[in-house]
Amino acid sequence: MTSYNAIAVFSADAKLLLMCERKKDPYKGLLNFVGGKIEEGETGSEAAYRELFEETGIDKDKIVLKPVMDLVYRCDGFYLEIYAGRLKEKVELKEEKNPLLWVDVEENRDLFFDSSRYAGDGNIGHIVRKILIHKKEYLDI
Repeated sequence: MTSYNAIAVFSADAKLLLMCERKKDPYKGLLNFVGGKIEEGETGSEAAYRELFEETGIDKDKIVLKPVMDLVYRCDGFYLEIYAGRLKEKVELKEEKNPLLWVDVEENRDLFFDSSRYAGDGNIGHIVRKILIHKKEYLDI
């Protein structure tokens, strides 16, 4: 089973959520969380910080990532760890492969479930909703 992570990065005021526009399948052209593969020998947390830095330039001094949930897709043969965090301050993003953009959390609250705009077949909506319900725990607000 291959292991991956996905990282929900919120702005310092928690009003914006960082997304990437997928340039390849799966979900080519759709917005998704940043993240990637957990390499052999890495902990999930180490992989999340590494992927976050590689894809955005955000280092671990700028954000505290907290594990939110794990999803096992037995039918597709992969395991996914979800992390969330709120930036400590405004950062300058550095794109790796996929274009990065900030989306307004309130304006997109219901749209996160739209599979024609967001990757994950509705999972992004579910994940964001859970993070916001438990925002004190995951976003320290």
